[in-house]
Amino acid sequence: MQIYTVSFFGHRRIADWQTAENRLLRQISDLIKTKEYVEFLVGRNGDFDRMAASAVRSAKLELDYGNSELVYVAEKQVRNIAELEGYYDRAEVCSEAVNAHFKAAIQTRNKAMVERSDMVICCIKHNSGGAYTAVKYAIKLGKKVFNVAQDQE
Repeated sequence: MQIYTVSFFGHRRIADWQTAENRLLRQISDLIKTKEYVEFLVGRNGDFDRMAASAVRSAKLELDYGNSELVYVAEKQVRNIAELEGYYDRAEVCSEAVNAHFKAAIQTRNKAMVERSDMVICCIKHNSGGAYTAVKYAIKLGKKVFNVAQDQE
């Protein structure tokens, strides 16, 4: 089976929710419809992560293709992993980030997610922050990047 992996990165706060969410839903739906199997990787560090997780769940429910999974990727051990697996299809801990200094754990997790991905879907408006750094890294590695905060048409 051909697995297509997608990671999500965005700023903690999003000003234009509706536009970003519409573009996000459209892109997720297109991926589910056109790829054999899609693995969606997401963290839990801000507005965009919550929006992305919700959009994946909505698209999966609406399309009912059964060819995708939503994976929460934690940067450290999580006590309530069973609860998380009630919302996500799977929850995992990024092994590279567990041993990283706590101030670098999220960046280390983000880097590992980018390396694992075929595509990055982001919501980036500023040239600073952890999400921007992750997307810059994705571009450097030649990953496909889709920014829902920019006009795509």
